[in-house]
Amino acid sequence: MSTIEDSSLNSRDSFVKDLLAGLVVFLVALPLCLGIARAAGAPAIAGIISGIVGGIIVGALSRSQTSVSGPAAGMAAIMLAEISRLGSFPALLSAVVVAGVIQILMGTIRAGLIAKFFPSSVIKGLLSAIGIILILKQIPHLFGHDTNFAGDMSFYQPDQETTFSEFRGIWYDFHLGPAIIGMISLALMIAWEKIEILNKGRIPVAIVIVVLGLLLNSIFNMIGGHLVVAPSHQVTIPPGNFFTTPDWSAFGDSKLYISGITIALVASLQSLLNIEAIDRLDPKKRTTPPSWELFAQGVGNLVCGLIGGVPVTSVVIRSSVNIDSGSQSKRSTIFHGVLLAAAIYFFAPLINNIPLSCLAAILIVTGYKLVSPEQIKDMWNRGWVQFIPFIVTVLAIVFTDLLVGILIGLGTSVYYILRSNQARPLRRIVERHLSGDVMRIELASQITFLNRAALGDALYAVPKGGHVLIDARNTVFIDPDVLDMINEYKTDYAPARDIKVSMLGFRSKYNVEDDIQYVEYSDRDLQDKMTPASVLEILKAGNKRFLEGRPLTRNLTRQKDGTAQAQFPMAVVLACIDSRTPSELVFDLGLGDVFSVRVAGNTVNDKILGSMEYACKVAGAKLLVVMGHSRCGAVNAAVSFLASHQRADEVTGCQNLQSLMDDIQQVVDGPARERISTMSPEEIAVFADEIGKQNVRAVINRILEQSDTLRTLHEEGKIGIVGAFYDVTDGGIRFLELMGVDASHADKTLAMAN
Repeated sequence: MSTIEDSSLNSRDSFVKDLLAGLVVFLVALPLCLGIARAAGAPAIAGIISGIVGGIIVGALSRSQTSVSGPAAGMAAIMLAEISRLGSFPALLSAVVVAGVIQILMGTIRAGLIAKFFPSSVIKGLLSAIGIILILKQIPHLFGHDTNFAGDMSFYQPDQETTFSEFRGIWYDFHLGPAIIGMISLALMIAWEKIEILNKGRIPVAIVIVVLGLLLNSIFNMIGGHLVVAPSHQVTIPPGNFFTTPDWSAFGDSKLYISGITIALVASLQSLLNIEAIDRLDPKKRTTPPSWELFAQGVGNLVCGLIGGVPVTSVVIRSSVNIDSGSQSKRSTIFHGVLLAAAIYFFAPLINNIPLSCLAAILIVTGYKLVSPEQIKDMWNRGWVQFIPFIVTVLAIVFTDLLVGILIGLGTSVYYILRSNQARPLRRIVERHLSGDVMRIELASQITFLNRAALGDALYAVPKGGHVLIDARNTVFIDPDVLDMINEYKTDYAPARDIKVSMLGFRSKYNVEDDIQYVEYSDRDLQDKMTPASVLEILKAGNKRFLEGRPLTRNLTRQKDGTAQAQFPMAVVLACIDSRTPSELVFDLGLGDVFSVRVAGNTVNDKILGSMEYACKVAGAKLLVVMGHSRCGAVNAAVSFLASHQRADEVTGCQNLQSLMDDIQQVVDGPARERISTMSPEEIAVFADEIGKQNVRAVINRILEQSDTLRTLHEEGKIGIVGAFYDVTDGGIRFLELMGVDASHADKTLAMAN
């Protein structure tokens, strides 16, 4: 955390916001803690103990600034089953102690790293599902139908009802007083969100709702009749023994350790998923170290087991309420734990008058925020691979319970990953290298036995006498069966059919070295076989690859070593010095492929002519390319100086620049010079690009006029001369002149270029 954040968190305003947020979380957490404990078959007070431990101990140890820990609804079914198997609640406490120790060890060995592999679709599905469940589960409470536990989140409830069947109970178990309080509270919650002056106030609306609920409850009790809010519709803090110790004799039972492992794994999974989800809700986008969170949760569960609490995890509902209430740091979490402890001893009479219906209104609005329509639309727009795991997670959690739903969502996401991997375990790309076509098979990141058939089909489809490159640079895992098939193909099948097999990028653990058998650079044999037309085809294909963003696979180190002793380039490219026009990149070329001559405005002088003569006459280049480009600074300057009747050396102070301007300005005829001063800036830009093209043609003519060597080579058909124009806005190259290119290729080449 930065110093700026630290200072802001220590401000008085931040401290007050944390206290208010902690108060809201306490009010919401209290009935949830009681309800979850009762749903798990544990004493109700055990839920309060876990809330206190989760708030004070886990809150202090955790490095999350927003997460609230306590008893989790997703653990209720697990606890109920383990109490039945172990025989008593004290025996369950012994299992919770074991679970806490296991979580501490998991945090120590950094097992929290698995959180990085949770699919975002599942995490977003978890948030949306909890939002839907909150709305569905709290609607009955809103109207005073409080037969189910406040913290019960499962579709099938312990009272043999379901989430939806509870709605029928509203009709025959409707209570007027709680319903009025609930509807007024819900209306105020919605209005508070929309009225800016209220929404920006310092006091969270949830506190106002609770105060209003207490006030209305008192008024209704004085009025009497159907408006009375009975104790069964209010928060109830149970009296009785506070602490329970574990059954120490149970540590000799092997079933205890199985229960401890089960609780540890389920609680850890829920905590890791929840902190991933909660971090996404944090307006400040702070992140929680997952392994440290496991350690903190483990300490919390160890303490819970020792003093009589049910297992704790990080929980989304209380955490989202915490964030919505303006929490700035984990002080709010700790404060809510302190309030839970104080409530039992000091505030029970007051708290027992809070209507459950006003708390239901708070949770319904919280649920709506978690399942926002915008998020569902966003997941839909991401496509089926993201949307289906998301919606399956939502439906599975809503119609089962939190744990089962998460596992179904994770399974669905893994299925789509495997399906995608199986459907596209590789990419086949035909690359046109200088020595011929190569079929590059690019392997996916994971190649399992499921991909063996698809890879085999691709390899055995390579024709006799062909060349295949197996590219594993992006692959992190290859199944041994697949690796055996690749080795068998290379050593047995390919030689029998005269197929060359190149290998690239295999990790050292597979004992497969890079083996490139095709020629990656221009050598003497290739240069001798080339014609001006074939070189032009190579350049044109290279620019197409550049435009499509799929450059050839090259090993620059191998090219460096191969060209260290001699060079045999196939072409000379005279281009501008503009930083946007590197010939090797725009033609997708490698080391040793071309001579590159660059000068402002791609003009020509005796030194440049000498360089090009050497490249063609001595070094054997077959094609000379003069390449101008759009928005050329030199051409634009030449046109600008013509329009203003100024000299370059006088304006810029560059004493040798005017001669270059003179070369370019030669192509501007008299009538055009007269029109320049009347042109708009847009017209001048178009005019300058046209002058750039004319300059390319003029340079070609000067080359033929001023160099007998190049003219003779051109007349003898040993070299071709091509004019080209590169568009810096789209990356395309348009060929303007084709001189000395084989007539059988000229029309086709020019047509494809344009």
